[in-house]
Amino acid sequence: MTRTYTIGELGRLTETKVETVRYYERVGLLPRPPRSSGNYRVYDGAHLGRLGFIRRARELGFPLDQVRELLELAGQQTRSCEQVDKLVQAHVTDIARRIYDLQTLQQELTQLLAQCQHGKVADCRIIEALQPYTDAQMAAARPAQSSRP
Repeated sequence: MTRTYTIGELGRLTETKVETVRYYERVGLLPRPPRSSGNYRVYDGAHLGRLGFIRRARELGFPLDQVRELLELAGQQTRSCEQVDKLVQAHVTDIARRIYDLQTLQQELTQLLAQCQHGKVADCRIIEALQPYTDAQMAAARPAQSSRP
């Protein structure tokens, strides 16, 4: 007989919250399982494998739309992996961009910390740098008040 799992067991085995398993079902990433006579979801090994695939792809940072595409491609065993390669290369490029953005952010914050005088908040250069506009700029940006009644 085929091994079956409750939603809780499936969640524990894949380290996935039950709510997340249900969400993946709702959005079509995980096929809806049959129900037991008591109306409980009954998952099998295919569900376990697919959920494991989804979890690993998410751990690698793939957004759900790309996870869906990877799942579709994984089901086409005789197809060339060119599309998989393109998808992963685009993801790697996006990761590199985010790393660059985070490094730039780190440098900016490090510079702000270096300017910190450890005085009062009123004189804090970090708070000052977080203020995008001065009071004068904010006042100038406000639309003129209408004199109509």
